[in-house]
Amino acid sequence: MFTIEMAYARMRELQAEANRSRVHPSVTAEARAAKKHAARAKKR
Repeated sequence: MFTIEMAYARMRELQAEANRSRVHPSVTAEARAAKKHAARAKKR
């Protein structure tokens, strides 16, 4: 059974995760941007 306490706990976990990801942008996004930039520089 899924209780309201479990729902609140999950909501808090998701909120904490969202706050962490806002403070520290994902490395994959930065890597993707760097890769794009490198590819663009190579073409010239």
